[in-house]
Amino acid sequence: MNLLSRRFFLSGAAAFGVAAGAGSAAEGQLVWKTADWKVADFHTLVHHPARVKQVYDVVQINQGKFLNNVKNSLNGLEFGFGIPREQIKIAVAMHGPTNMLNYDDFIWNKYQIGEWLKVTDPETGKPAVRNIFAKSTKAGGQEFHASDPSVEGSLYQDTSMQTLRQRGVQFMSCHTATEEQVRGLIHARGLTQHPEEITQEMQHHTLEGTLVVAAMVAAIALLQAEGHYTYITV
Repeated sequence: MNLLSRRFFLSGAAAFGVAAGAGSAAEGQLVWKTADWKVADFHTLVHHPARVKQVYDVVQINQGKFLNNVKNSLNGLEFGFGIPREQIKIAVAMHGPTNMLNYDDFIWNKYQIGEWLKVTDPETGKPAVRNIFAKSTKAGGQEFHASDPSVEGSLYQDTSMQTLRQRGVQFMSCHTATEEQVRGLIHARGLTQHPEEITQEMQHHTLEGTLVVAAMVAAIALLQAEGHYTYITV
């Protein structure tokens, strides 16, 4: 089950404006309160007991190059500096355009996200109609479970969100960014849906394991101030 606010389940049809007078409910919830999301899961991340904790602040997609940096952090810490993998925790704070990487192929296809955000699918050379960053293309290969981290086909050289998540990386999505991006998408596509309808649909298609936070800029501050995560932006 994707990470939805409990309001999605409690409000039901009201959130979609079943009556003509329900516009205020359908317009969207720009600001989440603590009761609207899994704040306890975030606090668990903040207070993770790992020896080395790092938060990546990522706004621009840039063809997903930041995922290679995350992979390099994991490999450098574990193999170059000898930090046990269970003592490493990396959180990736995705907001701005990169927030859309937290949604599955259904969303990318339905709303033509690749065309909108200038993301090209390397397999077709055309705007991506799937989330090209989500799934591993190496997992089925013979070399995937090689113990040598320098083997190019191994999981240690895989920059997919799927494999990085399996290695303990926590990807985070920004609710505020989603609300703002939905409005931009409605304008760009000339859509007629209410913002909250599309927002709820997107969150219904959040990639499994993603932590949706109320506001990413605030989450980053807490990860640094209370969790003592080191900060990096790429």
